[in-house]
Amino acid sequence: MNDTAPEPNSPEQPDPAAAPSKERWFWPWFWRVFLVASLGYAWYSFYAPANDIAWAADAGSAQQQAARSGKTVMLFFTGKWCSPCQIMKRQVWADPEVAAVVNEHLVAVMVDVDEPAKAPIVSRYGIGATPVTLLTDPEGNALAWRVGKIGKAEFLDLLDERTGSTNDG
Repeated sequence: MNDTAPEPNSPEQPDPAAAPSKERWFWPWFWRVFLVASLGYAWYSFYAPANDIAWAADAGSAQQQAARSGKTVMLFFTGKWCSPCQIMKRQVWADPEVAAVVNEHLVAVMVDVDEPAKAPIVSRYGIGATPVTLLTDPEGNALAWRVGKIGKAEFLDLLDERTGSTNDG
């Protein structure tokens, strides 16, 4: 047996623990930045600002209001978990031009498909996915609809096709 202490590293071979390598500082910072970016994206995906649309409480009251005013009913089927729905709330419903057109020509209802009280209207129109934008007459007959996320221009085109309400888009 050899009772001698191990030789310290020679000057030609530096101790790897003594000098920080690129990998030692890169990965901790990479994961920190990745975490912050991921949390920011998750927040943004589900953030929906307030809007100026006069949303009716439910489809029944919207149909009554539409019958009195001669307006079309717009049903927007959504869910809190639905990222495309939140994007529409941010990009379409929060737009001042869209809000003005909707308030002037439609009676709008936002229907959360996960609320048990909304199950009858969800099943009436056979809603299986969200978002769905549906225009109906005051009796509830479907006039036009779009399935999936739509932008401001497509929504205004849908409204113009159905009601002739916008001329410049």
